[in-house]
Amino acid sequence: MSSVVELYEALASAPDDRARARVIAEAFERLEERYPHLPDLATQQHLRETELRLQREIEAVRANLTLQIEQLRGEVKTDIERNRNSLLAWLIPLMFAQVGAMATLVKLL
Repeated sequence: MSSVVELYEALASAPDDRARARVIAEAFERLEERYPHLPDLATQQHLRETELRLQREIEAVRANLTLQIEQLRGEVKTDIERNRNSLLAWLIPLMFAQVGAMATLVKLL
């Protein structure tokens, strides 16, 4: 049976339900032989489910990445503040020492 018409004729000419069931079973068997990958085909529903699952995963990764970026920014700001305070802790005494040294030089001259 290579066509739908032949399948119809075989079903119509079958003498009883058992013979019709056999014709249908043989048709399915040939269909499976001809298209062995048929069970592996994705339907639109499968694709939609996969798309939704991927969108959820992308959103989760995006949220996680945003959180990590914010944490990194906070760490950088903290490092900048620490370095600024460290520089000021050294710079202010050095400026006073410089002013004192200049005052001493002015007195000596």
